[in-house]
Amino acid sequence: MVRKLPEITVLFWLLKTVAVTLGETAGDLLGITWGLGYVLTAGVFLGFFLSVVVAQVRSRRYRPALYWAVVLGTSTVGTEISDFLNRGPGHGSAPDGLGYAWGAVLLMSVLAAVFLVWWRTGQTYDVENIDTRSGEILYWIAILASNTLGTSTGDWLSDDTGLGFRGAFLVIAAVLLLLLAVHRFTAASPTVLFWIAFVLTRPLGAAGGDSLTKPLGDGGLGWGTAGASAALGALLVALIVHQTRQQVRGGRGPLTLRT
Repeated sequence: MVRKLPEITVLFWLLKTVAVTLGETAGDLLGITWGLGYVLTAGVFLGFFLSVVVAQVRSRRYRPALYWAVVLGTSTVGTEISDFLNRGPGHGSAPDGLGYAWGAVLLMSVLAAVFLVWWRTGQTYDVENIDTRSGEILYWIAILASNTLGTSTGDWLSDDTGLGFRGAFLVIAAVLLLLLAVHRFTAASPTVLFWIAFVLTRPLGAAGGDSLTKPLGDGGLGWGTAGASAALGALLVALIVHQTRQQVRGGRGPLTLRT
């Protein structure tokens, strides 16, 4: 067996940020622009996510296109779950939902529960050394929960705090830079820092996606959900092709997968 999960490099974080930003814009494209609503859009993306995650878990080696399709799936499904919880079943900021703050609190509790279950199983949190199928399944559940939480957190920062899309983006980017400094200059656990950064890149993508799609008068760039999704999709494909070429040239060491 060769490794199933990617190395944590600058390219990994760039791919992750682009994928979750695309998840934000694509979710808004179907749910709001095309008027499908959160429930139907979530169903569409859930079908996509389940198909690619099953293929990923059954795969016997790391396939960049498949791996990042699953990350994209968690982001799109997470966007719709978060929006449904926070806004209700309508197309806008409906008063029927929990609101961004309470939605974020609920989803944070869900993610904490996932990590508690993960800890109780004895599986490693070190994502570069997961070597069991059950560990990989826990990994994907944690990613889905973190990307859903990230959507709520990004919406809360952008809307409820008055920061706006660009302000929220800059705040989260600053926190991520602080985490990078902690990783480089301290002995803090790389695994803990990884999961904190992984959670935070989703609201970074949510704020970044909103910055691209929203009108100029609302603090965005006015690309619209279709234009932003097309541009981000093209960028994601280009980065996946680059990573695939890197993998072919270099490869990774073997890792036995245990059941």
